[in-house]
Formats: sequence, C-alpha cells, structure tokens
Amino acid sequence: MKELTTYNRVAGYLNKVFDMLNTEFFENALSRPTITIQSTPRAYGHFSLREDTWLSKLGATHELNLGAGTLARPIENVAATLLHEMVHLYCYENGIKDTSRGFTYHNKRFKAAAESHGLIVDHHDKYGWSITHPSDALLDFVLETGLTDILIFRNEYNGISISGTGTHSSSGTPILPKKSSSRKYICPCCRNSVRATKVVNIACLDCQIPMLEAQ
Repeated sequence: MKELTTYNRVAGYLNKVFDMLNTEFFENALSRPTITIQSTPRAYGHFSLREDTWLSKLGATHELNLGAGTLARPIENVAATLLHEMVHLYCYENGIKDTSRGFTYHNKRFKAAAESHGLIVDHHDKYGWSITHPSDALLDFVLETGLTDILIFRNEYNGISISGTGTHSSSGTPILPKKSSSRKYICPCCRNSVRATKVVNIACLDCQIPMLEAQ
C-alpha cells in the first residue's frame, strides 16, 4: 500500500476504514455519511445530527469529520476517533439520546454504546463520558487488518490556539507523524498472541518457544 501522504489518498482511506469498522463493529448497519477532514478546534472530530448536511442527486447525508490537525496520531487512535463518531451515528439511527447540554455532554447511554462497539470510555468533568480509547478488540482489529499510520496533517499551530476537550489535547506544538506504538506477538506453534507497546523478547511458556512479531 502506498504511504498516506496526500489529502486525496487519506480521504479515500478514511472511507475504506469506515466501511471496515462498520463491518467489524456494527454488522454493516450504519448508513454511509460524508466523511470530511476539517479543522475541529475543540475535539478530534464531530458528527452532524442533520441528515441533510450534505446534498447530492443521490440524496442527503450526515457529516462525519476528523480533525485535520490530528491525523498524524497513531492509527489506532485515529480509528478510535472515527469509531467514536460512528457511535454517535449509531445512536442517532437507533433513537438513543446519547448527549445533552447542547450536544456536548456525553451521557451513560453513549458510554454503554461506545463500550459495546470497540471503545474504552473515561469521564471528563465537563463533557461527560467523552474520552475514548481503543479497546483490545479495536487494537487487535487494527493489527490484523494492517491499518497504517496517516503521514499528513494540517499545521494548525502557527498562530492558532487549540484547546483540548474529550479526546483532544494540544501542547501548542505540532504533532509530528509517528508510528503506531502497538505491536502484536504470536506463538508460531499454538498461535496464542499478546500485545506490547514496545519491542520485547517474549516466549510462549506453553510451547517453550519465542513468540514472533506479527508483520
């Protein structure tokens, strides 16, 4: 696969990842929104409640946006943001009121829906159950499908201040592209697997042989 270093390539890639996540975590039940890459100053992304945010001769769609300045995070985190917004879409399509206070406070219904669809959810004092992280299921999915890091992002730090809410925080310096921190090790004999966030030497005690890093 070609490296994700252009806007057009990334836009197509995000649509592909949406379809893959839809299959894996929602049984293809979600309708396809229009996926955009725009500045999102106080979050990693957003989902529009309006069904007619985008219009074409094919009909109307919601908008699901990923923050242009946050794309260069490890791919498992980008996937978690995409999945977070997909959970909002799921709640909308199933009549679940998952937010309040002007659609900013994430309630326990959102937490329950997110945790049943591949995410770990922590509480934010102001925005509720809005801080999402990839679960083991999502991390395994990223590794097994070979999703790769996005190597382009919008430089929003030259005279632009971005404060943090939900899963988004900023120190005021550019977030440079970096490789994913997750690695999966597999026993070549019994195929048991473990995950690590750094290079490790590890063995399967059941088979008494070294485990190999998945490629």
